[in-house]
Amino acid sequence: MKQRSLLIGMTVIAVLAMMAMSWPANSIAAQNPTNTPVPTNTPVVLDAGTGNIVINYWNGLTGGDGSVMNAMVEQFVKDNPSYKVHTESYDWNTMFQKLQAAFVAGEPPDVFVMHTSEIPQYQKLGVLASSDDMLDTGGGPLPAKDFTEPAFSATVIDGKHYGILLDNHGFGTWVDLNLFKTAGVDENTPAPKNADEFIALAQKLTLDKNGKHPNEAGFDVNNVTQWGTGIDWVRVQFQSWMYQFGGDVLSADGKKATLNSEAGQKALQFMYDMIYKYHVAPDPAGTNGYNAFQAQKIAIMPSGTWFRNVLVDQHPEIKWVAWPMIQIGPKPATWVSAHVIFWPPTLSGDKLTAAKKFVQYLTDHSDIWAQSGHVPARISLQGKLDPQKYPSNIVFGKSFQEYGHFAPQNVDIVQLENAYDPLLSAALNNQKSVKDALDEGNAAMQAILDRQ
Repeated sequence: MKQRSLLIGMTVIAVLAMMAMSWPANSIAAQNPTNTPVPTNTPVVLDAGTGNIVINYWNGLTGGDGSVMNAMVEQFVKDNPSYKVHTESYDWNTMFQKLQAAFVAGEPPDVFVMHTSEIPQYQKLGVLASSDDMLDTGGGPLPAKDFTEPAFSATVIDGKHYGILLDNHGFGTWVDLNLFKTAGVDENTPAPKNADEFIALAQKLTLDKNGKHPNEAGFDVNNVTQWGTGIDWVRVQFQSWMYQFGGDVLSADGKKATLNSEAGQKALQFMYDMIYKYHVAPDPAGTNGYNAFQAQKIAIMPSGTWFRNVLVDQHPEIKWVAWPMIQIGPKPATWVSAHVIFWPPTLSGDKLTAAKKFVQYLTDHSDIWAQSGHVPARISLQGKLDPQKYPSNIVFGKSFQEYGHFAPQNVDIVQLENAYDPLLSAALNNQKSVKDALDEGNAAMQAILDRQ
């Protein structure tokens, strides 16, 4: 039995070591929704509290959500003075690399944050503790029915729960009402119900230097002063619209790439047409949509929950509202993910007790986490959000529960995403046709699946 355990341990270490060596250097592209410069590998470190029980905590929350998390950690040690929390925050790419190395070395953090999409990869390697005993269905303190779906089900592998949900986050639509006024459009205009209405509204909101719209003679596409819409995170916007046409990037059994399905063709073609046919969105290679919205150059921007912090803290001059994800397909859908808090199965004694207490505290206070823009995973806490203070959380959270769609869970999900990410961009940059980009991306994904 000891020999078998040793063999399993050595196998896990070997696989993790191989992963650490082969982890794609550009995987930050799959984790960095804003396309902003990748942060340095120097972590943001916070030591909170003076207690004698130390919790080592790692996460990838380096943006505005990181400051909210640090405030929650400070409150935890204030309420629990026997604890000290050492927090290390890295960009997600670095965090995953360090996490793999830490498992290989046998020195993982006591608590760490990942997404639902990474659960299969790490669960398969046996480095995630089951969280069933934290839920009331397993005798624990947390009410299982209080966690939102479909996020809660996304933490289940082979009938067991892994980690505790902190939030739901995903894509919706941010609207700059200042630009509606500039274009002479009523700021009470409701969200468009279909692709035709969306394009018509975007055309009204797009202006060139002479005040002309794209559907008017003499419109100067090379001198646009205000765009009706734009593209922020290419893959997620594409996936959201692909889901609306009934598609997905993988087949239901996870064995076949379906990127180049009819649904994928329709979604990417629409994004291409926004730029080159209707002239209502800039080429994302030349204009960073995330930054352009902040500069009040884009009126309607599909983007993530995390954008709330940017607007509230940095841009009080922007009068904004939040809509659900723009619908262009026959059914509503949007990309959604979740931050999940984990601990390793090697914890025991006071360390395990401390980790579970900390994790429970974070989820019990995820209404504070709403300041990050993300939606609390607890239904009871969502219901307590002030609609005046958290309109986007409420609007997006409702859409996530009604028709949120998680990306497929696969042990090679980051490699799969990296395989087709640049090809989507190549199509939108007019370097490849929509069909060729999707066919090549599909082939690259299938090669990865076949190796599994």
